[in-house]
Amino acid sequence: MIKVVAFNGSPREKSNTGMALTIVLEELKKEGIQTELVSLAGKSIPGCNACGKCFELKDRQCIQKNDPLNEYLGKIFEADGILLGSPVYYADITANMKALIERVGYVSGANNAALKYKVGAAVTVVRRGGAIHSFDSINHLFLISQMIIPGSRYWNVMIGRDPGDVLNDREGVQTMEILGQNMAWLLKKLHIDKL
Repeated sequence: MIKVVAFNGSPREKSNTGMALTIVLEELKKEGIQTELVSLAGKSIPGCNACGKCFELKDRQCIQKNDPLNEYLGKIFEADGILLGSPVYYADITANMKALIERVGYVSGANNAALKYKVGAAVTVVRRGGAIHSFDSINHLFLISQMIIPGSRYWNVMIGRDPGDVLNDREGVQTMEILGQNMAWLLKKLHIDKL
């Protein structure tokens, strides 16, 4: 079974970012792909402390044990595809999303490029400016980890401020739907090669 795990970097439980990710996940489900949406709301994830223990131990874990990151690493390493979504805060991703990216990237790199050949896609939600910078910030993890990134008909960005605003962004909704369709197509092509 092909599986995609999505992480919502919004600090809000009912967020526009969660809605955007759900649109993508619904398209994946239509194609028979198992999905899971993980919210970072209410979680405290500190950044990488540069201790280097992940390179020493090579156990696919972070030495920091007082947060949910190791649980998330398990989900990421089990998945065939990873969706990372963040609202735009001061022209960039949220602090929790940045910390997730730092630590996942280090642990993956320390463990023989554990994310290599997985499919990764970024989603950002913006009120006005900073969407592309945030989109790039997430994609840097995928690119440095040797992952494969599907495209859509436009950048994976939705416009909205108040909860539910993104559902009125018709072009954004179509972009997310096409992203889900393209991600499903790519995952199925890669899955055939694994058989």
